[in-house]
Amino acid sequence: MNKLRGSRLSARQLLGVGGAIILLTVALGLSRPGLSLPVPTPTGLVIKASPHSVVETERRFVSILEEEGLNVFAVVDHAQNAEGAGLGLRPTRVMIFGNPQLGTPLMQCEQSVAIDLPQKMLIWEDEQGQVQIAYNDPRYLGGRHRLGDCGNQVIQQIAGALDNLSSGAIAP
Repeated sequence: MNKLRGSRLSARQLLGVGGAIILLTVALGLSRPGLSLPVPTPTGLVIKASPHSVVETERRFVSILEEEGLNVFAVVDHAQNAEGAGLGLRPTRVMIFGNPQLGTPLMQCEQSVAIDLPQKMLIWEDEQGQVQIAYNDPRYLGGRHRLGDCGNQVIQQIAGALDNLSSGAIAP
């Protein structure tokens, strides 16, 4: 312990990258008591395992989006596109969806966030045959685009919605 006296350790050194993300989220006021959201990876992705096939997970996800009145703008089937180019790829699909009432205020804060909107949900089969579902954590995107205090409430609302939507799609 004597070696540490007089030294300053950063939060990242003390807590690791994941802990630093949590610390940053709390410091920026992006979390609220009672709201428990998944912690994003250092790349800003929230990844969950699905007990269903890619097709079934997608069907369930799109059904939930439609029930919630969200716009499904497109579905990109990367495996089908790869096949068309004579290449192989495990099932890999991206749903592009959103709600202008939530996304537009973020773009009013900082227009660069438009590069990450509308929202995307990736569903794929990994090397072990496990289906995964992933999305960009809005809290990470808020930092990426330096939103600061602008949009904190919307960021939290979107983070909660994405957690609920993805959890619904992978529920047994």
